[in-house]
Amino acid sequence: MHFNDVTVVVLAGGKGSRLKGLHLETPKPMIPVAGKPFLHWLTLWLASHGPQHFVFSTGYRGEQIEAWAAGGDFPAAEQVCCRETEPLGTGGGLFNCLDHCRRWVLVANGDGLVMKGVSELLAIHDEFGSDGGLLGVTVEDAARYGSLIVDARSRLTGFSEKVAGRGMINGGLYLFRTEMLREMRRPGMLSLEYDLFPEMIENGATLRVLQLDATPFIDIGTPETLAQAEDFVRQHLMQPWPP
Repeated sequence: MHFNDVTVVVLAGGKGSRLKGLHLETPKPMIPVAGKPFLHWLTLWLASHGPQHFVFSTGYRGEQIEAWAAGGDFPAAEQVCCRETEPLGTGGGLFNCLDHCRRWVLVANGDGLVMKGVSELLAIHDEFGSDGGLLGVTVEDAARYGSLIVDARSRLTGFSEKVAGRGMINGGLYLFRTEMLREMRRPGMLSLEYDLFPEMIENGATLRVLQLDATPFIDIGTPETLAQAEDFVRQHLMQPWPP
């Protein structure tokens, strides 16, 4: 399957404020994991599913990501960096990249990896009338994350506050029709979860949630999860995997 009409936007502007003083001079996606920046492994994984056009939304210490992207790790992929001149949040950072985007946008958080569902999410762009979708991951304790609210047709209807116990959390990977995003575009700081998703739902957008059970995933947002990242990458991304 070819995805010439898909741009991958990686939200890579994070400072890592929850990392309690670790890697103070490094943007979070550039933190080394298993000998490479975490961003390397994320890009490798997403590119293995077909998309070859990447835009990195950068902010804090963006010059480090720009130097990495120019380094030639992925010579077959087209890579663009789009730096914020002021903090824009996840939604504002995405809007800041739209001039570089093709017909569909696959949006990834630069500090997380989910090991299933990428191909299925990309396939949504062939569904008639779809505006996009996102991955939902079932976990035993959703207290850190907040949960997705989904209707009987697996369409996103909202987000719930962080509540302890089993729940379906946001997997941090989204597919959107670019024209829909352009119609919503505006300047300033915006959150994908708290500003853009509610607006999409209110406007009647069709966003399908792919519900995944028992899915390996990692984020490097806390010292505890960062400490687990090397083993995760060695297990899942330094072994052969099916394309």
